[in-house]
Amino acid sequence: MSIIDQDTAPFTVLVVDDTPENLDVLNGILSDAYKVKVAINGRIALKVAQKKPKPDIILLDVMMPEMDGYQVCKLLKANPLTSDIPVIFVTAKGEVSDETKGFELGAIDYIIKPVSPPIVRARVATHLSLHHQKRQLEKMVRQRTQVIKDTQREIISCLGRAAEFKDNETGMHVVRMSHYSRMLADKIGADSKWVELLFEAAPMHDIGKIGIADSVLLKPTTLNEPEWEEMQRHVEYGVKILGHYRSPLLDLAKEIAQCHHEKWDGSGYPNGLSGENIPLSARIVAIADVFDALTSERPYKQAWQTDKAFDYLRQESGCHFEPDLVDAFIGLEAEIEEIKRTFSD
Repeated sequence: MSIIDQDTAPFTVLVVDDTPENLDVLNGILSDAYKVKVAINGRIALKVAQKKPKPDIILLDVMMPEMDGYQVCKLLKANPLTSDIPVIFVTAKGEVSDETKGFELGAIDYIIKPVSPPIVRARVATHLSLHHQKRQLEKMVRQRTQVIKDTQREIISCLGRAAEFKDNETGMHVVRMSHYSRMLADKIGADSKWVELLFEAAPMHDIGKIGIADSVLLKPTTLNEPEWEEMQRHVEYGVKILGHYRSPLLDLAKEIAQCHHEKWDGSGYPNGLSGENIPLSARIVAIADVFDALTSERPYKQAWQTDKAFDYLRQESGCHFEPDLVDAFIGLEAEIEEIKRTFSD
């Protein structure tokens, strides 16, 4: 029996049964209200279920040759392309154990043969309505969540820029170094979600500078020992500013704020961490931060050329910076120059 389409129907129902008479009965019950597709075995059903537009619901016989309905349902639920399609078993197997097995595999309902047209129509309509409402709610949640994420990112970006403005910089520093950080993390094969989280958290690396007195932060000459000790406290202030609220983004931002002045050889601050005891996020941000500071113009210095900044990174490889990360960063020269052009002061 061929696949039957009713183009004017708002929802699509896939009916799977190896007996043509049963397909005719269900098609007759549903075709006035829905677009109906049919499949005469499990193999065809799996193919039809993946084709766009996908069915909105599947009525699935259990007792079929080669591949029974339980196997078909299991495969449907294991495939990300079809796992969200509701499945109703239509079967003569009405034992509690049969129903239990079906529900455990992910089915949402059972209709016992011989079918009653009012029951079929009512069950299909109910589950389609529920599924449609679920999808609409999920869409709304995604939209609201995205708004929250966008707002959170912008607040973090604003705070990062505020710290840079206080430090007599333009605010574009945090933009560039965040892009450098993401680019380097991606280059070394870090998890894509973590890479994006790093990009969002990096602007907060020096947020603690907000707590440093201007007389120290903006001093045009070399800091004395008490002033240098105060300057180093921006790490402590940054962690306090970011607070104790737990989220993946804020946790990573605090990690970076606390550790990005640590050095590979253990000579950094505040805790003298060394090597891989320094979190990867902080090791990446350290390179991105220093490179951008070197290649940016400041009231007290000219911007270095990229080659000169690369030479400095090489000199500090194994001392300030992780050698493998330095090599990876320098290998991204073309991408670095593009970022410099795109986000210039």
